[in-house]
Amino acid sequence: MNSISLMAETPLYGETAEGSGQPVIPFSPVRKVLFIAYHFPPSGGGGVQRSLKFVKYLPECGYDPVVLTAKPNNERRWTPTDQALLDEVPKSVRVTSVSLPDEVHVPGKLERAARELLGMRSRFGLTWMNEVIEAGTELVEKEQPELIFVTLSPFEGADAAAEISRRTGIPWVADLRDPWALDEFQLHRSRWHRGLEKMQMEASLSTAAMIIMNTPESARRLAEAFPRLKKNNIVSLTNGYDASDFSGEVEPINGADKFAIVHSGYFHAESGLTERDRQFQYKLLGRTIPGVERLPRSHFYLLRALEEWLKEDPSIVNEVRVHCVGVLSQSDTALIERSSAKLLFDCSGYLSHAECLRYVRGADLLFLPMHKMPSGMKAGIVPGKAYEYMAAGRPILATVPDSDARDFVLNAGTGVVCDPGDVPGMLAALKEQHLKWKNGRAKPRSNEDFVRQFERKNLTLKLAGLLDQVR
Repeated sequence: MNSISLMAETPLYGETAEGSGQPVIPFSPVRKVLFIAYHFPPSGGGGVQRSLKFVKYLPECGYDPVVLTAKPNNERRWTPTDQALLDEVPKSVRVTSVSLPDEVHVPGKLERAARELLGMRSRFGLTWMNEVIEAGTELVEKEQPELIFVTLSPFEGADAAAEISRRTGIPWVADLRDPWALDEFQLHRSRWHRGLEKMQMEASLSTAAMIIMNTPESARRLAEAFPRLKKNNIVSLTNGYDASDFSGEVEPINGADKFAIVHSGYFHAESGLTERDRQFQYKLLGRTIPGVERLPRSHFYLLRALEEWLKEDPSIVNEVRVHCVGVLSQSDTALIERSSAKLLFDCSGYLSHAECLRYVRGADLLFLPMHKMPSGMKAGIVPGKAYEYMAAGRPILATVPDSDARDFVLNAGTGVVCDPGDVPGMLAALKEQHLKWKNGRAKPRSNEDFVRQFERKNLTLKLAGLLDQVR
């Protein structure tokens, strides 16, 4: 079967039975599913939202998820704690957590380098895989689910699910939150290592009954790269937003009298600066795909645009604020501190998802940066924040390459798009949106019908329809 893109084939939750006012949900008998997810509350961050929202709404769609996850470890940049997210997990859902020794998360530099050079899996990945196999097999015997659903990464979860399936005879479904070896943003030690990871990816996914990618482009790329996997039923099911997170009045951001530019989540300045400084090495070894530049997926070029704006109009220091909501690296912070635009920045650090959305909903302009791509090649990823940005209905300054992300924000009607790293384009967009804000015309007309297809209930209903195909 060829890859397909699931965008709006299934009736949306917003469609109602005549006269009932209630969403139309196709009836299906309750099916139990073993739901394997390393990233799950109380962990926070972008990687948690997809799993959390599926588990939140699957019971309404005829599925009973039995969750297998990891106990929270010490807080790290990519796995902050957000206890409030636990409240969204239905009380009926059973959650089993396995413990991973803290040392597997932070291996020694020598061990890490040796494993990467030899193309070996990390000790963390292997530990997670083995824990999942044992705990998952026990859960299958106890709970008797009809299928196994594993969300990746860690990508070793694919082999764990495959082994549980082999032991129990239950089919398994792979859900890739990132394109794995086909992710153009991912760094590798060399061309050989990238090729090795592609081989591992194909082998690990070979027994999956279905492979779900989170963008149409990544699904197309997977089918093209691994023709033998087409028989596994390759589909795309995007990330999204939860309408319940957008209920209630929009609260003003601190300093509401100022033009508020908001970025939520992570920047990637550190990897981008390293890539720029080691261009010859990266090119020689084939560490990156030629033409891909990571630095634009940060605030590096936004800072340049703001610096130019300040030169032209110093008074904006009293009118403009850039709110960075998320954990910043030392490189991220250093770029701001060295910039003449640093007085414009307000960096909050990590905030709960609810508080983050307060900033997103109250923004006058949302910043969505992505990496640069070579000519003729679409990006395979869409940052998770893009869907919540669209749901907010606020203007989006999207510095994005040819990609599903570009198509989505333009179709949403709120995107102001320029190429990654285009400083003059960013400066023009900033000045234009600022002028609209001063004139009281900041809110664009959103294409709500288009955006609604990304609502989490609608996406979970589509997921249930996909899982119904797995027997």
